[in-house]
Amino acid sequence: MTSVFNFTFVPWFRSVAPYIHKFRNQTFVVGIAGEAIAAGKLHNLAQDLAMIQSMGVKIVLVHGFRPQVNEQLKAKGHTPKYSHGIRITDEVALDCAQEAAGQLRYEIEAAFSQGLPNTPMADSTVRVISGNFITARPVGIVDGVDFQHSGLVRKVDIAGITKTLDMGAMVLLSPFGFSPTGEAFNLAMEEVATSVATALQADKLIFLTEVPGIRIDPELPASEDNPIDTELPLAAAEKLLKALPAANQPTDVAFYLQHCVKACKSGVERSHIIPFAVDGAILLEVYVHDGIGTMVVDEKLESLREATEEDVGGILQLIEPFERDGTLVKRSRTEIERDAGNYTIIEHDGVIFACAALYPYPEAKTAEMAAVTVSPEVQGQGDGERILKRIEQRAKAAGLDSIFVLTTRTMHWFIKRGFVQVDPEWLPEARKRKYNWDRKSQVLVKRL
Repeated sequence: MTSVFNFTFVPWFRSVAPYIHKFRNQTFVVGIAGEAIAAGKLHNLAQDLAMIQSMGVKIVLVHGFRPQVNEQLKAKGHTPKYSHGIRITDEVALDCAQEAAGQLRYEIEAAFSQGLPNTPMADSTVRVISGNFITARPVGIVDGVDFQHSGLVRKVDIAGITKTLDMGAMVLLSPFGFSPTGEAFNLAMEEVATSVATALQADKLIFLTEVPGIRIDPELPASEDNPIDTELPLAAAEKLLKALPAANQPTDVAFYLQHCVKACKSGVERSHIIPFAVDGAILLEVYVHDGIGTMVVDEKLESLREATEEDVGGILQLIEPFERDGTLVKRSRTEIERDAGNYTIIEHDGVIFACAALYPYPEAKTAEMAAVTVSPEVQGQGDGERILKRIEQRAKAAGLDSIFVLTTRTMHWFIKRGFVQVDPEWLPEARKRKYNWDRKSQVLVKRL
């Protein structure tokens, strides 16, 4: 069991390392639906957020309290009232909201104060600080409906929140705001989280919600052919939002999407909708390549491009496991630095997931495609074909007639893509002199 664990843990931990480095000193605003706390998810969420903070991420946590307020109202014999997707907060509802907020703050602070041995919180020190960071204004009367003590965010105390984060503390915000005259207003968690993320120009806005994300076709039920759309460009998200009916319930497709779009349009780089029902959802979304929910981005994070010297470390990290098992011929860092311009890479969110190099032999009007590598994390998703197509384009632009590869393990992959096997004697003279006859690599050629 130990050897199996070591075999899986070590490569997994190494694969997570680039994300740990990337997100250090970044700011995440995390909105947790009150339903998550009501479902008993707070304990594990606190552990996961504490781990993320320990890796250098600055966190602003905004909690919702929709079911808790409704429970308080029910206990007092009152029915919750909504209009336009917003709670109508009368005097009774305001009292219930204040009670619920106080209770939840107590529970959240207690969750982050745990430090039992043999738990993820052991030896952790998470300072949680709340405050009057939100200035609010009333919603007022809309279409003849008086929302009374329901409010909207007027201003966010950026300096106060930033100073608190720089102290190493986690900022905890309840969905409450106060007017300059001291009047309290009940706010929506989603609006508070979006406003804070926008004001701080946060690196991520993350909603832990009742929904799993947004499906490829939101109008069809879940199926293998209709999975969660893990990456939604901002333009596509805006188009989808216009086609959807207005959202009144948290389970409506547009409910969280509208806030993600608003945040991305206002400068937040990435906004996420992830399910609290999945244990460890926030870790899976942040530290795994494809994530688990839907991420709205203001641009496509994946880029297919030629490498630069800055990419050498990422290329080495990608190809090194394949060099160890003999799939690839070992290349030194000096060699890759020298030939960096020959490499084409696929980069996603700062991590290189595929690469290939093109070494031309102009005298023979051909070129070698070498170091063809696709990370095991993304194999089967078409990255190999994309790299091959770009290499072919580069070879054609150089006026070459063909490309060739030398391989000992992946001959059938290349044959399926138009390569044909030839005798090693076919190789250009300069390449033939470097051919390792002991390795017995197959030579395959594709005419362009």
